[in-house]
Amino acid sequence: MELNLLREKIFSNLDSVFAEALDRALNGSELTVQEGERLLKAKGFEVHVLLATADLVRSLRKGEIVTFVVNRNINFTNVCQVRCRFCAFSRPPSSPEAYLLKPEEIGRKAAEAWKLGCTEVCLQGGIHPEIGLDYYVEALRQVKKAAPEIHVHAFSPMEVHYAAVKGDLPVRETLKALKEAGLDSMPGTAAEILDDEVRAEICPRKLGVDRWVEIVEEAHRLGIPTTCTMMYGHVDSERHRAEHLKLLREIQKRTGGFTEFVPLSFVHPKAPLFLEGKAKPGATGLEDLKLHAVARLMLQGWIDNIQVSWVKLGLKLAQAALYAGANDLGGTLIEENISREAGASSGQHQPPEELIRIIREAGRIPAQRTTTYQLVKIYSST
Repeated sequence: MELNLLREKIFSNLDSVFAEALDRALNGSELTVQEGERLLKAKGFEVHVLLATADLVRSLRKGEIVTFVVNRNINFTNVCQVRCRFCAFSRPPSSPEAYLLKPEEIGRKAAEAWKLGCTEVCLQGGIHPEIGLDYYVEALRQVKKAAPEIHVHAFSPMEVHYAAVKGDLPVRETLKALKEAGLDSMPGTAAEILDDEVRAEICPRKLGVDRWVEIVEEAHRLGIPTTCTMMYGHVDSERHRAEHLKLLREIQKRTGGFTEFVPLSFVHPKAPLFLEGKAKPGATGLEDLKLHAVARLMLQGWIDNIQVSWVKLGLKLAQAALYAGANDLGGTLIEENISREAGASSGQHQPPEELIRIIREAGRIPAQRTTTYQLVKIYSST
C-alpha cells in the first residue's frame, strides 16, 4: 500500500526517466550510473521525492534505529610528503608545528579512550618520510598492550601502500603484518573520487584507483573489513559521483568487506585547491542530502549502512540527512583534527548524549554500536 501510494500520487508528476529510476529503486533493482547521475541532478520538487524515496528505502532496509560508535581519533603525525591539494592538515617536516607521536604515546591515548568508554580507536596520519611498516606495527602493538579489548580501526589504503612500497613488500604481506600486530579494521579513506583524472587534479601524488581497489580487496580477503568513502564537492561532477558509487558496489559484490559508506563533503575554507581558485566552495546543503539519498538507492542490498559525517556537515544538516537515507551518525570522534584544520566548525568531539539527543529529535531510535555494527545498547526513542 505504501509503495503504491507513492507511485500513484507523486510519480505521475515527474520526468519519466527520473520517475523510472526511483520506481526501480523501490523495487530493489540496481541503478545504473546514468540513473544515479540523473537523480543527483534533481531539482525543485524532484529533490523532495528523491529524499522521501531514500528515506522509505532506509526504513525498509534498516528500520528506525540510528547508530553511532563511541571512539577516539588519534592522528599520530601531521607530517606528510604527499601534500594533497584539498588538505590543510599536513605540515612539512621542517614546520615548527610538525609532530610525530611515539608508539607508546599512541598506546597511552588508547588506554585513556578505553577508560572513557570508547570501544574503538582510529589511527590515521600523514605520510611521514621517516616512518614505515615498523612504526605502524609497533603502534598497533602498543595499543593492544595498553587496551587489549579495544577495536583498532587504522591506516588508510594510502598508508598501507606507503608501507608496502617503502618496505619493498607485497600488499598482502604488509596487511598480514598489520593484522598480526592488532589491526582489526581499516578506514576506506584516501578514496576521494575514484577517478584518476580527478585525482590528478586534487591529489596527484596519491595512489591511483587500481591500487586503492587492490589494497581494499586484499584486506577483505584477509578478513580485515573496511569502510568506504567519497570526498566530493571540489572539481568532481555528478557523473563522477555516480561512477564512484557503482565501483564501490562492484567491489562489495566481489568481497562483501565494506561495513558502511561514508560521504565526506569537501571542507574548503583552508584547502589550497580552493584558495587557488581551482575548486568550488564545497558542496551545497542540497548536494549533501542528494548524495546521501542516491548512495542509499544505488548501494541498497550491498552496503546498507549509510553514515552521515557530523564533522563535515554540522549537527543540524547531519540530522536532516537522517531523512535522506542515512542510518548512522559515525563516532564521537574525541580529538578529531583533520577536518578542523581544513576549516570545519563542528568541533572535535560530540559526547554520546548529544548524538542520542539529535537522533531522538529526528524521531528515530538511538543505539550504540561496535565498529562492525553489532549493537551495544539501544536507547529509548524519548
